[in-house]
Amino acid sequence: MSPGESMDMGGSADITSDAANLRTDLNYLLGEHLILAAKATGAALDGRTDQFEAYGGLLNTNGTDLGGAIGSVYGPEAEDEWNRIWSAPNGFFVDYTTGVATDDMAVQDQAVSDLTEIYVVEFSAFLAGATGLPEDAIAGLVTDHVLDTKAIVDAQAAGDWEGAYEAIRAGYAHMQMIGDALAPAIAEGNEIDGEAINAGVDFRVALNQLLQEHLFLASFATDAALGARDDEFAAAGSTLNTNGTDLGAAVGSVFGPEAEDEWNRIWSAHNGFFVDYTTGVATDDMAVQDQAVDDLMTIYVPEFSAFLAGATGLPEDALAEGISEHVNTTIAIIDAQGAGDAAAAADADRTAGMHMRMLGDTLAPAIVDGQPESFQ
Repeated sequence: MSPGESMDMGGSADITSDAANLRTDLNYLLGEHLILAAKATGAALDGRTDQFEAYGGLLNTNGTDLGGAIGSVYGPEAEDEWNRIWSAPNGFFVDYTTGVATDDMAVQDQAVSDLTEIYVVEFSAFLAGATGLPEDAIAGLVTDHVLDTKAIVDAQAAGDWEGAYEAIRAGYAHMQMIGDALAPAIAEGNEIDGEAINAGVDFRVALNQLLQEHLFLASFATDAALGARDDEFAAAGSTLNTNGTDLGAAVGSVFGPEAEDEWNRIWSAHNGFFVDYTTGVATDDMAVQDQAVDDLMTIYVPEFSAFLAGATGLPEDALAEGISEHVNTTIAIIDAQGAGDAAAAADADRTAGMHMRMLGDTLAPAIVDGQPESFQ
């Protein structure tokens, strides 16, 4: 089954309808925006100019992808207006980050004023007009996004890595709240087929968001490790582990505690193998790298494929191919990070994140279709 293909779910909810796809797309891109912004600001504050430019470029691409999603429903004028409004806060956040880096409160205050008095106002009015949602409610959500991003920048600048990664996770989850508010209103107001909200779609969105978050937390961690930023690596690694147990809980909510424990065992091991690979890259030790790849391909891929095939009924060979691609796309990130090729690393980061969406979109329909009683 290809990602996004509509299924006859029998008694279970259709989770691959146009409305469900809209919600999944919006949440994916909104979550990606938050992560790319955090990667850009962290690089800027640490003087990693090439990395800042690479993630800043991806942040702009993500914004136009969001504009394209809006334009596909509302037309080119709405797309242009989205792009105009959406690009402005990226600049305002750069201003704020510059103010924090230089300890210039006037610059910080002006940036916050621009964000709250220009961006929030314009964006809320635009979205209210497009969706029919109350402008005040939208303004509250958009203001929270501003405050979430500000909290990330403040913690990064202070070297409070535990606080920074807590803020990144909170900000990422908040972007889903925005997508979850917008998508149903857009779908209903434009007669888009299917339901944007039901138990099955909720599961699909949650799984996709957690899988994408996993990939980006992993690349945060490997970059910190390769850059000898030990405190950041510890915080990113801890957050990565929490994401993994959240994924396990999502699986356990459908298949029970034994399946949750097995997910956690397999998933934790593969995180460790990637740490081993990163260590090998950092020390230029090919034997360590080769052993890590062998562990990933001969332990993780077969075990995880067998586990998922048993849970979903999907073909084990097809799952193994998809999981192997996750291994390869993650290795590509680490190799580029280790080589100091910031542009290639950022591009590989986004590609690998997109692959996690493909994995989630394959698993979720099979899980919902196979366990309809869990999604009534």
